[in-house]
Amino acid sequence: MIKEIQTERLILRKMKLSDSASLFKIWSNPEVTEFMNINTFTDESQAVEMIEILNNLSLENRAIRYSIVEMESNRIIGSCGYNAIDSSNAKAEIGYDISKDYWGKGYAPEAIQSLMDYAFNILKFNRIEAKVEPENNNSMKVLQKLNFTFEGTMRKCEKSKGKFIDLSIFSKLATD
Repeated sequence: MIKEIQTERLILRKMKLSDSASLFKIWSNPEVTEFMNINTFTDESQAVEMIEILNNLSLENRAIRYSIVEMESNRIIGSCGYNAIDSSNAKAEIGYDISKDYWGKGYAPEAIQSLMDYAFNILKFNRIEAKVEPENNNSMKVLQKLNFTFEGTMRKCEKSKGKFIDLSIFSKLATD
């Protein structure tokens, strides 16, 4: 799996332990984590632990997470990646988060487009999926901007923060 992807304004590079302070700042904001399946972080050690978990999944080719670096400032402004990789079915599920200071600037669609380009053109995947809580309007706007198709809502399908939640599923196919 590629360790770095560049876009016009961003560098997506495989997450590393030295990113923990920057990612902690992002993941400690309740507005950022509101729709993530993690509790808001209260200590940087939680970010270190999360990076270790994600890196272990990467070693098993089950997932990969990238730190999103804004080229102009060289700051980490979020993370994105393939939350689940299913090579045998040529598909992956994507996920993303952006620091609140950078919301509304088009960074999420730019990062996600680069993940889709890599998945479709290099990995030759057929399908990219995204699961979003129905109340997460900002995330749904990102997916709509990228022409994902809304497939439906899975009722009470996953447990997040101690309760079962609905998830809307969106997809994009290589042929779309």
